[in-house]
Amino acid sequence: MNKKWFLYIIRCSDNSLYTGITTDIEKRLNEHNNSKKGAAYTKMRRPVFLCYTEGPMTKSDALKREYFIKKQGKEWKENIIKNG
Repeated sequence: MNKKWFLYIIRCSDNSLYTGITTDIEKRLNEHNNSKKGAAYTKMRRPVFLCYTEGPMTKSDALKREYFIKKQGKEWKENIIKNG
């Protein structure tokens, strides 16, 4: 069975943005805020808040989308958060 993957963007306490992919957005957000499993980047910038999601999609598509978004500037990311 193929898992459904989601891309997400979270806003950190310092107003920076973090982009990632997961099969369980709620679980991953909880990890970013409360667990050692959260990304090193977000551990020092807690709390984090979910701003944007895309999906479901295949893992391959999620990885490609994540790569694309991570290359964009903050202004572009703010626009996608605002306008979907």
